[in-house]
Parts: sequence; structure tokens; C-alpha cells
Amino acid sequence: MESREFNIVAETGIHARPATLLVQAASKFSSNVTLSYQGKDVNLKSIMGVMSLGVGQGADVKISAEGDDEAAALEAIANTMSAEGLTD
Repeated sequence: MESREFNIVAETGIHARPATLLVQAASKFSSNVTLSYQGKDVNLKSIMGVMSLGVGQGADVKISAEGDDEAAALEAIANTMSAEGLTD
């Protein structure tokens, strides 16, 4: 299992559009991908799960991936977060 931590810098946090893009990025991989925030873990392949966390600006989140393509999954998600301006 691999994981990475991110600080959300986007003013609007993880709202509908970036959440959708993160779910789409995670769904391309067979690994189980989890988003952790304030002690809650959700499947990053579930838009409802991601939106239910209400991740705002300044939040620290952890994304974990476990499976055959975990490294590639984390890299793709990190790239999506950066491209969307969610992280520095």
C-alpha cells in the first residue's frame, strides 16, 4: 500500500468539478483508492463518498492506494490534483 498527503489550497476546496475528475482518475485503476479526511475514509471512486467529506480550503487529506497499479494510481491522482489547482 502506498499513500500520499496533500494540503488543499483551492479556495473552494474539493467541490463537484474537481471531485468528479478525481473519481474519474481513480476509476481508471484496479487498485482500491481511499481518501482520508478528519478520521473518515471514503472510496475515491465514489463521487457521493468524496462529496460527503466536505473537504475545504486548508484541509489536509491522505490518499492511499492498494493493488497492482497503486503507484500509477497515486501519480495520476496527484497530477489531477495539481492540474486542478487543488494543491501546490
